[in-house]
Amino acid sequence: MMIKRLGLLVATLLAGLSVAAAEPPREWVDKDTGHRIIRLSTEPGTRSLYFHQNGYTPDGKTLIVTNPGGIDMIDLATRVQKRLVAGADLNLLFTGPKSGRVFFTRKPQLAEGEGVEVFAADPATGTVAKVAQVTKGQIGSINADETLLLGVLAESKFELQPGAPDPKHTRFDNHYEYIGPDGKPMTYADAKEVRLYQRLEARVPMEMFTIDLKTGQQRTVHKATDWLNHLQFSPTDPTLIMFCHEGPWHRVDRIWTIRADGTGLTKIHTRTMNMEIAGHEFFSADGKTIWYDLQTPRGEDFWLAGYEIATGKRTWYHLTRDEWSVHFNVSRDGTLFAGDGGDAEMVAKAKDGKWIYLFRPENIPDVAGIHAPNADDLIRPGVLRAEKLVNMQDHDYRLEPNITFTPDGKWIVFRANMHGDVHVYAVELTKP
Repeated sequence: MMIKRLGLLVATLLAGLSVAAAEPPREWVDKDTGHRIIRLSTEPGTRSLYFHQNGYTPDGKTLIVTNPGGIDMIDLATRVQKRLVAGADLNLLFTGPKSGRVFFTRKPQLAEGEGVEVFAADPATGTVAKVAQVTKGQIGSINADETLLLGVLAESKFELQPGAPDPKHTRFDNHYEYIGPDGKPMTYADAKEVRLYQRLEARVPMEMFTIDLKTGQQRTVHKATDWLNHLQFSPTDPTLIMFCHEGPWHRVDRIWTIRADGTGLTKIHTRTMNMEIAGHEFFSADGKTIWYDLQTPRGEDFWLAGYEIATGKRTWYHLTRDEWSVHFNVSRDGTLFAGDGGDAEMVAKAKDGKWIYLFRPENIPDVAGIHAPNADDLIRPGVLRAEKLVNMQDHDYRLEPNITFTPDGKWIVFRANMHGDVHVYAVELTKP
């Protein structure tokens, strides 16, 4: 009997060890970079928002995330994950930059078909209130003073990723698949390009609109048969909108701005060579600069480009093939940049690109203080000095890490599947 009990005890202990081993580490120091990494989330399947969507409360203390059970809050100091709104069909939109209210819909958004109701939850009280009714389309942004929502609709449906994804894709964001002319499945990257091109060439009539959060009025801002996407209000100017013409980047003029009343349509970047691409645009925190990924030409020469909205002046920071990243971001004080790297299938075809990077910008000075007579009219060149923060070799980039700086500028937050389930992590910028 005693031997049997001991056997059961050992089996129980081993089972416990197995469960513990399966759980991702809560904290560690990356042996390749020397930087400390912490797992912020405790619930498997937890995701942070897209890289240009605000997920932080105005006090900078709380990160809003989503997971299969609902919308959660993570205290950045204690790493306590707490449920804000329960529900399996919730779609987290963003956190209000002024009020800190968390905006969401109760069913998946579609750019076409039926509309959705938009709700806002108060992180302090948990109170949920309906704030808008979208008659048709989806919501992409909120303006700086939280008076307007920004959305887009399409007149007909185009299934970008048709068919139900395989269950294994729960670790990813996308499941692009396509059979090539040779009858063989294309790579993920090539399949995505084909589907993006097909959607672009469908020339579906689209409309960008605002919704007044006080009156509920839905107003058209811009109509086109271009694929309108990547909607962003300026973080400081309540009337300035940035959006893109989506599709294969070497084919479209991607980056545009417009005013909320429909005036001032402006193209931000003009191509000067064939196969030049620009995209994944985002505002600086002060709203003064638009930053974007620039390649001259695609897949060969890599820059992080900046456009100063008030003056039109441009800055280009150079980086290497391995340092190219799916997304870039900038710290709130504008002194540091970050990138989330990429795998060998992506546009840079990097041999060693699976890292979270910190970039320190350096401007290239005039030699001996002698500058061109029209220097102020030219692009200001520079270089990004890279530091590796996190080894992402075990991460599958079909889940985009979507890096963001914490408001205090001390950490970079990202999501990853490097330990199996999707979790939200943070890496400390200073080494222990």
